[in-house]
Amino acid sequence: MDGYMKDQQGRLVPLEMVKPIDRARDELVQEIVKKSLGLADAIKDFRDQSIDDAKAFADISAEQYGVKLGGRKGNLTLTSFDGEYQVLLAVADCITFDERLLAAKALVDECIKTWTNGARPELKAIVDNAFAVDKAGKINTGRVFALRRLDIKDEKWIRAMEAISDSVTIHSTKEYIRIYKRNDKGDYIRVNLDIAS
Repeated sequence: MDGYMKDQQGRLVPLEMVKPIDRARDELVQEIVKKSLGLADAIKDFRDQSIDDAKAFADISAEQYGVKLGGRKGNLTLTSFDGEYQVLLAVADCITFDERLLAAKALVDECIKTWTNGARPELKAIVDNAFAVDKAGKINTGRVFALRRLDIKDEKWIRAMEAISDSVTIHSTKEYIRIYKRNDKGDYIRVNLDIAS
């Protein structure tokens, strides 16, 4: 509305009541944000188009051998003819655990209690760390899966590892595209498109 500015509580404040420094700050923030939204849209369009182009190239390449790639494609690395640049298309599953992970933890706790009768509490803390949640309430899948790599023959442990396997749910899949340029030493260095970096 002309002659007014909306404050953080949604109230309309007459312009003459807003300090010049507050108006100048607002103009600067609005200008930066508008530019950044345009860049964000351009980067998203670039990402989507680049992923589509890389997938289409993989299809064309496979057709030379009479193969038709169907469904979701896996990771793919494309390298320029001179080896100076690489484009990496990566597909990652977003994994979560359902309630059966609680059963797995209870079984692991029973194993630890049996094996460490009278042992120091630090050992239990190590196992608890595998099932700990981060600030967002998510469990670190790597730490949980590390338990499955242990070759322990105990019946409860084996059931716990089965419960972990059964609790895995793939709730989404994300595609990433990364671009690399070779440096003077011959190492591929990632081209950074992250504004924070």
